[in-house]
Amino acid sequence: MTSASSTFVANDADAYEKLMGRWSRQLALPFLDFVGSADGERVLDVGCGTGHLAFAVTRRTGAGEVRGIDLAEPYIAHARRHNQDPRIVFEVGDACALPYPDRHFDRVLSLLVLHFVPDTGKAIAEMRRVAKPGAVVGAAVWDARGGFVSNRMFFDTAAAVDPSGRERRASSYTRPMTRPGELAKAWREAGLKSVAETSLAIRMEFASFADYWTPFEGRDGPVAEYLSTLDPEQRARLREAVESAYLDGEADGPRSYAALAWAVKGQAPA
Repeated sequence: MTSASSTFVANDADAYEKLMGRWSRQLALPFLDFVGSADGERVLDVGCGTGHLAFAVTRRTGAGEVRGIDLAEPYIAHARRHNQDPRIVFEVGDACALPYPDRHFDRVLSLLVLHFVPDTGKAIAEMRRVAKPGAVVGAAVWDARGGFVSNRMFFDTAAAVDPSGRERRASSYTRPMTRPGELAKAWREAGLKSVAETSLAIRMEFASFADYWTPFEGRDGPVAEYLSTLDPEQRARLREAVESAYLDGEADGPRSYAALAWAVKGQAPA
């Protein structure tokens, strides 16, 4: 499932949890350290996926209300099933047309979403619109080209094995908001004040090659979308090459890869 407001293929929430949810759960913590949090706030999580940032906000603070919104109905359904906090409400909706009044939220946040929004400027303008004067507006996206090791390993291997893999790698590493300084520039152009940008780091821990590869065989995300275009022989050849890169001269088993994300925050003007 994709739309005009998102290029991310979203179908299966359980598959997404293995593919990306486990990492967004980790990244939410340093992201909140950067953008801040406070008791009693009304917080919006734009592109909430399966809800990990929203859950992290309520675990960390006495937030008054947290809204999570995402285009993917399966992800919202999953988040609702796992929500036990009455302060959190999950809704299906579009980051480029947020269904909230102007100047409504004390903090407007977005984690690992904006690089999949074709009209990024519209989404950022909506985030600013619903933010109260002085509210923090913040976002983070993967540093796909320079700091996303596990993803880079797949696409660099695909580019070497399959001609169409080169095109997929190029599109993956030229998504909006993923280059140094892009987020901060977009925040300033949107009229946000006191803009600051940083880099956040986590480590992606895999138990085995199967733990690394299996999420790609689902129906969610750009890798699965690409694999669906290959015939069985091409898929088998690519899997073998990626496995060789994962093993890297050692027996199958745990691997730990660094993952960096760009993060930005600014204040909505008075």
